[in-house]
Amino acid sequence: MSGMRTGRGRAARSKRRPRVGILATGDHWHVAALAGALRRAGCQAVAFDGRRLSGRVGGTGRDGIHADHLGLADLDALLVRFIPAGSLDQIVFRMDALHLLADGGLPVINHPRAIERTVDKHWTSRLLAGAGIPTPRTVVAEQAADAQRAFREMGDVVVKPLLGAGGRGICRVSDRDVAYRVFRALEAQGAVFYVQEFVPHGRSDLRLLVVGGRVVAAARRHGNGWKTNVAAGARMTSHDPDRVETDLAVRACRAVGAEVAGVDLLEADDGRMLVCEVNGIPGWSALERATGRRIAEEVAALVIDRLGAVPARAVPASVEAAHVRAARVAAARAEAVR
Repeated sequence: MSGMRTGRGRAARSKRRPRVGILATGDHWHVAALAGALRRAGCQAVAFDGRRLSGRVGGTGRDGIHADHLGLADLDALLVRFIPAGSLDQIVFRMDALHLLADGGLPVINHPRAIERTVDKHWTSRLLAGAGIPTPRTVVAEQAADAQRAFREMGDVVVKPLLGAGGRGICRVSDRDVAYRVFRALEAQGAVFYVQEFVPHGRSDLRLLVVGGRVVAAARRHGNGWKTNVAAGARMTSHDPDRVETDLAVRACRAVGAEVAGVDLLEADDGRMLVCEVNGIPGWSALERATGRRIAEEVAALVIDRLGAVPARAVPASVEAAHVRAARVAAARAEAVR
């Protein structure tokens, strides 16, 4: 049946090396790193382009989701490393394909629901707050007047795109006239306003990478100002997280349902420790350089754990390691205009 993983199929797969798909675009460093780690763990890595998906329902040939001639339901697990930009239709189709695969029993890391939750900053913030995890005050609205009201309440705010990563499109606003111009300009673009209180925290914050419920690497990000994103020029130094930091990062991942995620912590000048963001498809090249951790090996170990059997060549972990539709539509719109 379409997308279903039958007992016969599982038995056949048990006689060969597990095949793990890597959804990405192009031959990027993380694809090569993950493919190598998976091979060392006794798996066969199969990278494919997320823009090459197709679905077949009935008729001649095989039902299910494919990437060119690769039947994705025949994989043993799937790592999602990149959701390519595209039109509304393309993004919705790609996310629906991932949902169909996960619903059919394929281990998908991260689960498409977690990807949707973390790409939408409002959804992330609400889930964090609902789980009792400290996070900055935030107002999300479609009307400039509501954004202005939020600015007057908080006085000093950070305005972010509802979707996106790397610190792009983020600005700090503390002047009323500037706020008026910023909000009117964003309103003209049809943007959703994500207005968050500015939390004084010096010129650094923390990035903790969680894999399978464990913090496997952590670093302090040093910026030239209040922005500390590596993509914006910040540098990283290795950090040894304490129990509070580790607990917050693991709880944040649990709140959004992510098995692999980068969690950003703010050390506020007033003593608070806040979870600022959770990245469900995190990069780790700078983090790996700063810490010396072999993060791809940790992800491969998670895959082996999810498969439920450790091949003889497996590499063990080396360190200590609806709303759904609305979020998908919002993500699609943002990607479509990039």
